[in-house]
Amino acid sequence: MNFFCYELVSSAFGQISIIWQEVKEQPKVYRIFLPNEGISMECFLQRTFVSIKRFSCPNIAELGKQIQSFLRGEVVNFELSIITLEKCSEFQRTVLLAEYKIPRGWVSTYGRIARSLEVPAGARAVGSALSQNPFPIIIPCHRAIRSNGELGGFQGGLHMKRALLEFEGVEFSTLGRVIINRIYY
Repeated sequence: MNFFCYELVSSAFGQISIIWQEVKEQPKVYRIFLPNEGISMECFLQRTFVSIKRFSCPNIAELGKQIQSFLRGEVVNFELSIITLEKCSEFQRTVLLAEYKIPRGWVSTYGRIARSLEVPAGARAVGSALSQNPFPIIIPCHRAIRSNGELGGFQGGLHMKRALLEFEGVEFSTLGRVIINRIYY
């Protein structure tokens, strides 16, 4: 099949869509879209993709269940083999893989991630790569924060980012900043 398919996943945050395509007889995730308050997910998908069909298969249905479990705060270990990381630039792929390594319940800063990748002044570049993360949730970009403990950005909005971090046991100050007691890199 050479067209894109989508599966909708319901969550307390709203509908999430998994965009996928069959590649060499295997489903590969092309993109995950988090909820958007301004437009229904199906309208958004019809406007974004010329020919897309709602269709699923066992692997994608299982991924949808894993995403739902994750969004309820359960521990889920996502496999990278189902996503099309090869469509990302080399730098973005490197950033996404570094982000993927951050354990549940830990955070890192954009600057620390940049330094771990030997790009000492690359905090903004890391932030930009994460803001364009085509696989949020699978690549847990909600675990990257600003150096002062502020959340920074997130495709699903700051309410969702904070909730995901709280599910993982990350604590916040009365000012809404992350209390950084488990930092990676």
